[in-house]
This record gives sequence, C-alpha cells and structure tokens, in this order.
Amino acid sequence: MSEEVSETLQEVCLEISQRYEIHFLEIGFDEDHVHFLIQSVPMLSPKKIVNTVKSLTAREIFRLHPEVKRFLWGGKFWTSGYGSRSKVVGIDLNSELCGSNFIDVIRSLISDS
Repeated sequence: MSEEVSETLQEVCLEISQRYEIHFLEIGFDEDHVHFLIQSVPMLSPKKIVNTVKSLTAREIFRLHPEVKRFLWGGKFWTSGYGSRSKVVGIDLNSELCGSNFIDVIRSLISDS
C-alpha cells in the first residue's frame, strides 16, 4: 500500500469517527493488509461496524486513487471476510485506566480472551 493510499485511508477513518460512533484506536499497515483496533457503542454490531468501515473506505480510496483497482485481486479493496473480537468492559472513568494506559489495558483484555 502506497504512502498516499495509507494517508487517505487514515483520513477516511477520521471522517468515519466524526460521523459515526466508531473510533479507531489504532490503525496498523502491513504490505498488503490493514489492522484496526476499533471502539464503538454496544448498539452497533461488529458486522455493522465492519460493513460501514469497508464500504466507506473502499469508495473513497477508489474515488481518490483509481489506479489502486488494477493492483487488486478482482478489483475489490477488501475481502469478504473479517476477524472480530469484542469485549464488554466496565471502566471507572475516574480511574487510572483513562489516558495513555487505556489502549494497553484494552490490548491486554483482547489478548487474554
């Protein structure tokens, strides 16, 4: 994934965060795929979150970087599947978990499940 496409993907994710209750805590880029750590409200199912992210990001990537399509298998930006783990956690907002340690706590909760 080129630097320009990666930057566009990050910008689109920021726009998604502003429009929906879908927050990207982390975006990790590899050579040919992306990992997201996403936080959202319980009312949105993992399937709804994935469908929203996939459809909006693909549409914007193809609109702004049409050359990407020729490098993709079948011309699709995302595969049809996804991996998802969800964890419902109650956190005291006045605790030390808020702030810089929060993402580390979430990562450890996910890896423990």
